[in-house]
Amino acid sequence: MSGPHRWTWRHPFGALSVRTKVLASVLAMSALGLAVTWTVTDAIQTQGIVDRVEDELDQEVEEFRVLATRGVDPATGDPFTGVAELLQVAIERNVPGPDQMLVTFVAGEPQLYSPQWARPVVDDPALRDLVDSIPPDASRVSQRWIDTEVGRMDVAAVPVSVTGSDDHGTYVVGIGTDMALASQLALRQTFALVSVAVLLLVGAVGWVVAGRLLRPLELLAATAQQVGGDDLTRRAPVTGDDDVASLGRAFNTMLDRVSDAFDAQRQFLDDAGHELRTPLTVLRGHLELLDPDDAQDVAETRALLLDETERMSRIVEDLVLLAKADRPDFVQVGQVDLGRLTDDLHDKARALGDRTWLVDERAEATVRGDEQRLTQALLQLADNAVKYTPPGTRVALGSAVRDGTAVLWLRDEGPGVPEAELDRIFERFVRVDATGERGSGLGLAIVAAIAAGHDGTVAATRGDPTGAAPGLRVTLTWPAAVVAPDRTPEETR
Repeated sequence: MSGPHRWTWRHPFGALSVRTKVLASVLAMSALGLAVTWTVTDAIQTQGIVDRVEDELDQEVEEFRVLATRGVDPATGDPFTGVAELLQVAIERNVPGPDQMLVTFVAGEPQLYSPQWARPVVDDPALRDLVDSIPPDASRVSQRWIDTEVGRMDVAAVPVSVTGSDDHGTYVVGIGTDMALASQLALRQTFALVSVAVLLLVGAVGWVVAGRLLRPLELLAATAQQVGGDDLTRRAPVTGDDDVASLGRAFNTMLDRVSDAFDAQRQFLDDAGHELRTPLTVLRGHLELLDPDDAQDVAETRALLLDETERMSRIVEDLVLLAKADRPDFVQVGQVDLGRLTDDLHDKARALGDRTWLVDERAEATVRGDEQRLTQALLQLADNAVKYTPPGTRVALGSAVRDGTAVLWLRDEGPGVPEAELDRIFERFVRVDATGERGSGLGLAIVAAIAAGHDGTVAATRGDPTGAAPGLRVTLTWPAAVVAPDRTPEETR
């Protein structure tokens, strides 16, 4: 029996490209912005039209009242004596607007109207009901909304009477609100068309711009797919100074670190295989030729194998140290008192061999550096000097600070190194040995790694080119912030 089916929900937009998602988001926000803008604008303009209709009605009613109370009959020059005459003059003198109508009633019957489109409204039951509801002795204006054949209208009915006459009439002013809002409807249609055009334009421009902005990411992805264990040299092209460019530079920096780590791993494996192959061959060969019945042969072979094993252990330790040189914690920077460090180095170096140990110069300054690694580097140089110089030879070390640069050095008066080999002695497994001393060829490489860990350099020069024994001078320099002044150089013997 099969297990229950496992249903996984997927986002409906999960398969879309980033470019499409960005464009969809921009269009959605643009459409929302246009909709909100039009909703607010339309509400304000519609309310403005409604307020205008009310104001026009009030104005028309007020104008008629002024005419009824202060006006005179143009035929006689005297005040009006009949309702019909007053209403006729009122409608003749008033020119209604495009959405206005005027209708006069005498004794409940329509008499005059203006303009022509108001004819269907005159006989409209709703209007007749409004007029009939006004009593003959009424004095207040009646206003209401009515639905007619020409649309919805806001109507004001003014009761009319004249002193000295028993007649009564009604002066009706109406404004078609649908007509007044017709311009707003046309504006809505225009805005809708313009909005569609704007969204199409935003979509076209956004598609192009998003493509250009995301192009570096596409190149980044293509580079990531092409990078493999066999090829770590590819880098993503980076242009500009925006966030995407920063991402590209960070990606390339990461590839540099990965490439360096792979190179260091390969080099470590190559170096270990190359350097350990010989002692392993020696061990195997002597073990194969060993005569277990010959006590002297066993003793000699044992001594030889122990010596080779010790050398292999030293090689492995040096290789591991060099492999750690690329780690960020290889050098732990702190404050280093160069004067005290120089004294300590002098005391420790004297235990390495019977030499005349000197101090050329002693800096009285505190700088930034890793005291343990610097001690390791200088003692490595001192150990090399002991190996390649005879007893009693002068070996000097010193420290100084010059122009914000810390300097440590060690010099000897041994056979030195040929000028052509000075640049190669800091490479791994390079030996320039004129004395027959055995070594791993990694000591000076470790010194170079310590200098690089301090963002500094190490260099070798011939100590005295004119002398019979030119010797060797190795100088380690690195940038350092000085917090105490130098002291006058001195030499200690």
